[in-house]
Amino acid sequence: MSEQMPAIGRIVHYRLSVDDADAINRRRTSGQSIAERMLARPQVWHTGAQAHIGNFASVGDVFPMMITKTWGDDPRNAVNGQVFLDGNDVLWATSVHVGDGPRTFSWPVKG
Repeated sequence: MSEQMPAIGRIVHYRLSVDDADAINRRRTSGQSIAERMLARPQVWHTGAQAHIGNFASVGDVFPMMITKTWGDDPRNAVNGQVFLDGNDVLWATSVHVGDGPRTFSWPVKG
C-alpha cells in the first residue's frame, strides 16, 4: 500500500504536545468567569466579546486537523493546519510531520 499524500483540505488526526496543551488551557476561560468580569469591568469586557471556552486539553489528546498548507510533494514533508479543539477555538499547528508522538499527525483509520 502506498503512503497517503497530504493535501490542502484533507482531515488528519493531530496529537497535542505539552506546549500545545499549556497554550490552549492558558488562553481559555469559563462562562462564569466572563460574566463576573463583565459585571466588574464593563468597559473592558463588552457585551458580545468572544472568549476561548472548552474542555481541558492534555498532552496526547487527539483532535481533527484540516491541512491548510503542504510543504513539498513528499508524503513525509511537513504540513500546517487548523486543529479543531473540543471547544469554540482552534489551534494553528505549523510544520507538523506524520508520526505517532506528540505534535504529529496520523491518517484516520478507514472503517
